[in-house]
Parts: sequence; C-alpha cells; structure tokens
Amino acid sequence: MVLLSRAGCGSLFGAMLMLVLLVAGAGTAAASDPASVFGGSVLRSTLANGLRVVIVRDTLAPVVTTEVNYLVGSNEAPAGFPGMAHAQEHMMFRGSPGLSAGQLANIIAEMGGMFDADTQQTATQYYFTVPAQDLDVALHIESIRMRGVLDNQALWEKERGAIEQEVAQDLSSPQYVLYTKLLATMFDGSPYAHDALGTRASFNKTTGAMLKKFHETWYVPNNAILVIVGDVRPHHTLRQVEKFFGGIPARKLPPRPAVVLRPFKSQVISMPTDQPYGLSVIAFRVPGLRSRDFAAMEVLADVLNNRRGTLYAMVPHGQALDTGFALDQLPRAGIGYAVAAFPKGAPGAALIKRMRAILANDLKKGIPEDLVKAAKRRELASAQFQKNSVSGLADTWSEALAVEGRNSPDDDLRAISRVTLADVNRVARRYLAPNDTLVAVLTPKSSGKPVAAKGFGGKESFAPTETKPVVLPAWARRSLRRLEVPGSTVHPVVFRLPNGMRLIVQPEAVSDTVSLFGYVHNNSVLETPRRQDGVSDVLDQLFRYGTTSLGRVAFQKALDDIAASESAGTSFSLRVPAANFGRGVALLADNELHPALPEKAFKIVQRQSAASVAGLLQSPDYLAGRALVAALNPPNDPTLRQTTPASVSSLTLQNVKAYYHRVFRPDLTTIVVIGKISPAVARRTVEKYFSGWRAHGPKPLTRLPRVPLNKPSTTTVPDSSRVQDSVTLAVNLGLTRSNPGYYALQLGNHVLGGAFYATRLYHDLREESGLVYYVSSSFGVGRTRSVYSVNYACDPPNVSRARAIIVRDLRAMQTTPVTPAELRRAKALLLREIPLSESSLDLIAAGLLDRTRLHLPLDEPTIAAHRYLKLTAADVKAAFARWLVPANLVQVTEGPTPH
Repeated sequence: MVLLSRAGCGSLFGAMLMLVLLVAGAGTAAASDPASVFGGSVLRSTLANGLRVVIVRDTLAPVVTTEVNYLVGSNEAPAGFPGMAHAQEHMMFRGSPGLSAGQLANIIAEMGGMFDADTQQTATQYYFTVPAQDLDVALHIESIRMRGVLDNQALWEKERGAIEQEVAQDLSSPQYVLYTKLLATMFDGSPYAHDALGTRASFNKTTGAMLKKFHETWYVPNNAILVIVGDVRPHHTLRQVEKFFGGIPARKLPPRPAVVLRPFKSQVISMPTDQPYGLSVIAFRVPGLRSRDFAAMEVLADVLNNRRGTLYAMVPHGQALDTGFALDQLPRAGIGYAVAAFPKGAPGAALIKRMRAILANDLKKGIPEDLVKAAKRRELASAQFQKNSVSGLADTWSEALAVEGRNSPDDDLRAISRVTLADVNRVARRYLAPNDTLVAVLTPKSSGKPVAAKGFGGKESFAPTETKPVVLPAWARRSLRRLEVPGSTVHPVVFRLPNGMRLIVQPEAVSDTVSLFGYVHNNSVLETPRRQDGVSDVLDQLFRYGTTSLGRVAFQKALDDIAASESAGTSFSLRVPAANFGRGVALLADNELHPALPEKAFKIVQRQSAASVAGLLQSPDYLAGRALVAALNPPNDPTLRQTTPASVSSLTLQNVKAYYHRVFRPDLTTIVVIGKISPAVARRTVEKYFSGWRAHGPKPLTRLPRVPLNKPSTTTVPDSSRVQDSVTLAVNLGLTRSNPGYYALQLGNHVLGGAFYATRLYHDLREESGLVYYVSSSFGVGRTRSVYSVNYACDPPNVSRARAIIVRDLRAMQTTPVTPAELRRAKALLLREIPLSESSLDLIAAGLLDRTRLHLPLDEPTIAAHRYLKLTAADVKAAFARWLVPANLVQVTEGPTPH
C-alpha cells in the first residue's frame, strides 16, 4: 500500500480524536533489564562524510526496511513557506539526475510497491520495505536521491496540484483544523506554530528553484541517519552503504531556527464536526522529547488513559461515550490532550467541566501508585511488540535517533524504569494546571440529506496520453529481472479441537511475546431478529464490563498485572508476554465465554447507543456509505437493515443474551496464535480454557444471497465541513471468489493501481494532471457477492473530469491488451507482495484469518503466485471485458456539490 505522505496532524492526536483508543501493546515485563530489549544484533557506523548508519538484523522474513531520516522538517522551512519540507518530500518522487520519476516508480513496483514518506516538524523520513535480495536497489535509489533531485519548475507545476489536494483533504477534517489552531495558539512565535502540511497560498509562491536550494542545503549525509532493519548480513550491508553513500560530500549546515516558547492565553475553541459524535478536548502544553520530565509524562499519560482511571470512569457512569489521554510531543515541548466523546445533542461544555473536576481531584489526591506501576509495566513491555514487525522496528529506531535525539530506543526504557510515583505527581501538578489550557468543543452538525442526481453529467472525453516505455537503469534491470515464486516462511500447524474450534499456530521467535487473534464467523444483518437492530453493537460494548467472576475494574487490573491487552467479541484478540500466555488466555476465555452482561451496564450502554445512533444516522459518512449500499443492492436486501434509536431503545437484556448464545459458537470460531510458543503448548493452553465451550442447535445462516448487477446512479451527500469531495465509484460483479477469473482481475488491477506512478490511475490522475492526491482501486470478491470500487478525492470542479479519466482507463483494459512491460511489472508486484506480507506478525495472522473466512487454503498466496505467472495479457483483457461493466458504475460523492 502506498502512503506517500503523513505530513499533518500528529498521529497520536488524530487517533485520539477519532477515538481509536487502543491500549498499548504488551510484551515481556523486563523492567529489571530494559536495556536488553533492543540490544540484539546491531551494527553502528558513521561514514567519513558524516552519515550515521544503524543496521539491525531481524530474521522474521526475507525482507528489509531502509529508512533514511533527514534532520530537517517544517521547523527549517523559510518564513512564509511552512510546507517547503513537505513539498520537497513530494518532489523526491519526481526524479533525480540519472533516475527519472518513471524509472523510480517502475523500480518501486517491481520491488513490491511498499514505500512511504513522512514530513514532521523536525525530520523527513523515506521508507522502503523490499525483499532482502533487493536491498542493493533500495540503497542505490536513496543514494541517487541524496546526491540530487530534478526539482525543475515544470515538474513542480504538476506536483503542486497533488499536494494542494492533500491540503484540501486535511482541511476537510475538523479534527485536523482544530489541531492547527492548537499549534498556532500554544506555540505562537515559534517554529512549532505550524505543522509540515503547508498551505495553497504558500505553494502557489513556491518555485522549483527554491525547492532545489532547500534540497542542496539540508539533504546531505552529515544531516542524515540511515536505519536498515531486516534479514541482512550487517557487515556486508555496511560495505554496500559505504559503496553507495561514501562518495557523497558533506556540506556545512546553516543554523537552525531557535524555538522560543512564549506564554499563551487560555481560550475556548468551538467548532462544528461532521462526525456522528462530539468531542470535548482540554489541551495542555507538556514537556518535550528532550525534557528530563519526558519519561514521567509518558507514564502519567498512560495512567490517565487507563480504563481503571478516573477519566474513563465517566463511560460506565453514562457521562461520556469514550475518553482518553494522548500526547503529541516535539523536542522542546508537546501537547497533552484529555478527550471525551459525547452524543449529538449532549452539552459538550458540561463534559469539559466534569473533566476539569476529575483532573483537579487527581492532582489533589495524587496519582494512584498501582496505576503508575501498571503504566510502567506496559511501557517497558510494549517495546517487545515493536520487534514483531520489520518496518515497525525500523521506525522505532528512526524515531528514537532522528526525532527524539536518543542513542537507542533503550534510552526511553531506562528513563521510564527510573520514574517514581513522586515524579509522576510532580509532573501532573506542574503541567496539568487548570489555568494553562486550551479548551475545544467539536459539536456534531448535520449537513443535509443525500441528493440523487439524474445521472453522471460528465460529458468530457479524454484521449489517452501517449506514454513512452520506461527503460530501467542497467543496475536495476540486473537485480529485478527475476520473476519467480518466492518461498514462504509461514508454515502453520493446524488443529481441529473437539468442540469444533479451529486453531492455527505459527511459531515465531523474534520477540518474547505471543499474540492471539480470533474470529467467530457471523453476519449480524442475517442473525439479528426483526425489530432488534443494534443488538450486536450493544453486546459488543458490554464485553468491556468484565466477566461473571471479575468485575470491570478487577478484570482490567488482572490484565494490567501481566501487561496484557485484550478485546472480546466476534473478533477477539490477546497480546501478552510469552511467560504470561496461560494467564492471558484464561482471562480472554473468561471474557469471551462468560461476559458479565450486567443489567445496570446494559441500561447505560443502551442509552448511550441510542443517542449515538441518532447522530450517526445524520452524519455524512454514514449517509454516504448507506447510499452506496442502496445503489448496489436491490430493495429489501438484508444489508439495508438500519439500526435506529427506537430499535435500540426497545431492546431488553434478554435480547442481548439470546443473541450472544445464538451467534457465539466454537464450531464457527477460528483462533490464530503467533509468537514465541510451540504448537503443542498453544493447543494445550487454548484447549484448557476453551474446551467447555459447546455449540447447540444447527449453525445459523451467515452467507448473504447473491445479488443481480446494479443499475448506474449518482448521489451527492452534502458535507459542509469538507472543502474537497470524496468520491466512490463502484459496480457489482458477477463472479465470486472461487471463479478463476479472480486472478486475472487482480493482475489487471495491479496495472491500474497499487504502485504509484508506475500504474495507470496514479499516472493519469496525479502525475500528469495533478487532479488528486490519492486514488485507489480494488476488487472486493467474496463467496456470494463481489464489488469493484475506485476511491479518490479532488476539488468539486474536477470530480467529473477525474471520473472520465477513470472510465476511459477501465474501458481500455477491456479493449486493448496491457503492454508486456505492464504485465511483467504487475506480476513482479504481486509476487514480491508475498514476502512483504510476512514481514510482521500482525500481517501474518491477519492473512491466515482472512483466508479462513473465505474458505481458502492457508498457502493461497503461493498457489495464486503460480497462477499469476501463467496469465497473459489476453487473459486480463478477457476478464475485464467479461466481468466489469463501467456503464453500471454508481457514484457517491461526499462534500460540496460537484460542479
């Protein structure tokens, strides 16, 4: 997947505001020796030109991640040009002397298409995750880009359209707009007053010459850190680095802007939001990454985010839908956020008052020592889980060295291990003072009902541009000429337990952790009785309230005691230190098989759910999603069932319990266990705690009926919060997952998308026209229903123009064979996705579960690879001509009315 830029709203803040309030991952509780976590096989070196190199050997998969960290970001942007660093990040993909944008895109595609880039206030990072055999190619690319970029005015004129679309995308998010207001107020007069995104006005003044000067000034080896993680030979890899980067000259760096923090005035910010819920936010200026109080602040944030804490207590008391506390930190300072969500129509200001009172009481009474110990355990333990992903481990090292200014990720662990209760209370009193805050309330606002149009009004016609064949450099051709099925490192052991449960075990020894992921095959729209819509959502929320043997708080404490994270439901999971796997499974099974479902909690959840649904039914995102489902499916289709406040309010606790007993069955359940554990121990442990689970009666119906092909339609869902339109084009397909035509369609889809400028949609919509920032295309092929969809976002006047280009490209797939180069590149992309999909434990487990849901062999990726190799351009053309009907595309647009 390609995510070219993550410049903009800090990820922690964004996650908090979207209420993705996940407990930190757990791992071995090694508080006595935190320095050992990231010790391992690490080779460090500094080249003569000042380039710092860190090489970490990780044998999880035959994969390697390279991450080049340039110590420059929006802080160093010239006055009046806040997005200069972000713009240069984009231009790094527009070509360098000796490597054109087309060559770069094609090389990336043939290496598997997994790359990324990220501009922050203090660093700009470039990532490649590639098969280990292609490491030399990735290093060669990065050395060329460090030496120089084209940055000419013509290329910038094209890229400017794409980056301005990214600006429009972020400005369409009320949460992001709030973030910019907080930065501007809290850090006024300093480089921190703006993030890295930039503005349309500044980009209109930016020139290619300015960008080239920025690159020449800051993109130098003595201002960079290269992190390499994966299945490599460290000393051999270092020699490769010296070969490619050693000859790049160092340059003297200019002085960096000083960060002077001024006092700020407390104020209240009120804004509308297009989300179905509102948000009440209290923001504090907190210590930065380089502060001696950094570690204590981390621990304090974890305490305030704990579900045993005083903030979260508002949820079971019915005062908030959810709560949390998050940090977004920069070197000299940061922002801490206390956040609470409320249903539409509720007073957000009252939640602010309540949160203030809770925090004031915490400061007065002091932070509980037990929660501090639990937070330290989780912080120290979570480090182990960072080793479960090749790219994740590279990012951990890069953040520690390039952003936080550490010598190693272990520095944070040692600092956290030294934090005392007194430190946490001191930091709380100093930084959570009630007078030094910014307060914000985001209130849900309806934008209007969907409007059905008479049909697609785009009469525009675009002749395809003549695309010249791209010839790869000789050094890339030599390395990428291989087109063969890669070997898989995933060889799970499968058990069928006596109660019908399927257990899949994949031993991995990259960390002292074990993860468990489970799924109960279900379909709520088919299994929910009439007039009980919403029962599955209410049940899902009730799992938070503990078990018949452990109440909510006691259950959370039991998890805290073993530094584990757990969730129950039809999709359930456990992350736990390997040594505590048995206790973790016992708690998970207790929650999954014996949920408390208390009457008092049911009443609170029922009231909260009814209020939430009332807001949801009027939210643009929901209305757009429902419009799409309605356009694709016939009237009275089960997928058109709708939860309402009335249906939720009429539920009884007995309805919830009956639904639970009907849906949750071991003979419909699959569990994947992955990590440092043997198959025998995994089976013995799972069987011990799940063996009492029994199925009763016949299996429920979970498979949706087939649907006919849809008719074309166009719907616009107004959203006054957006400045950019989000567009979905979709059409039903006549085939299912068992049809061999699936493979030809997937191969063709990798000609259309999936590898940035090397694929048709990105080339036509972004590289050539600058109409969009992103475009994605996918075949969602299931056992009974299948849909092809394209998603993009653009300015309202360009919606029709972009659609016309997409339709043109789809029809070309049906009438003209793809070129030999395109066919080979798509095959290479699909083949190399196999090792890349095995580069993290979460990816491996997700793949195993997905294949189980679709009733596919667990080695389906390898089987598919052999099929892809045999497919021809004629096969692709025939599949698109047979199964895809562009004339039947439905269009759903969310945002301003397209022009």
